[in-house]
Amino acid sequence: MSERPRPAETPARQNVTFPSAGATAHGYLALPPSGSGPGVLVIQEWWGLTDHIADVTDRLAAEGFVALAPDLYGGSVAHDADEALRMMKALPVSRGVELLSGAVGHLLSLPEVTSGTVGAVGFCMGGGFVLYLAAVDPRVSAAVPFYGVVRGELPDFSGLRAQLLGHYGEQDRSISPEQVEELGETIRRQSGVTADFRQYPAGHAFFNDRRPSHEPGSADRAWQSTVAFLHRQLD
Repeated sequence: MSERPRPAETPARQNVTFPSAGATAHGYLALPPSGSGPGVLVIQEWWGLTDHIADVTDRLAAEGFVALAPDLYGGSVAHDADEALRMMKALPVSRGVELLSGAVGHLLSLPEVTSGTVGAVGFCMGGGFVLYLAAVDPRVSAAVPFYGVVRGELPDFSGLRAQLLGHYGEQDRSISPEQVEELGETIRRQSGVTADFRQYPAGHAFFNDRRPSHEPGSADRAWQSTVAFLHRQLD
């Protein structure tokens, strides 16, 4: 975000490949300055694994996490909304969840990861995938959707084991405050988990500091609460 302080030490970064869902997947991995820490998955917006997503991954590493951003589009990045929509539609939800479950397994296999479960943070399309993944993979114990857009039917949350912290804009036309409340109630009814879904005076993609919709105050509050939440659940 604007004028945010940078850590004195820079996280180690690398592009990685790993087996996932019967294929070779790609991703971006960032290690904390200490060299080890709890594992967190970072799930992309519909644009792809952009510089913004890589930056979020670096920021989580600077906060002490081993952060992995799997590339759900296999190296492609959208340059406009029409292209992003086409690419998102070309990725079935079930396939995306398979790829993400493989990424969870890879993250937990790393010797640098100190946690027995992982966190998952996602944005827009990725926020929806956070919910789908947490609903079926008990290895995800902390789930943080940012303005998550769920495609199609809601998942069955009866198997959900993760704690949930969500961030949504009050002026977001992709998911209204009423829909956020309904989502939280569905999760509570099916799983018994009470989701902490927070509303901000902002629109869609308010966390993305590369978009005109960026709202620094809301973004900073959401970030601070996310980091504290992940440490509480994973440390």
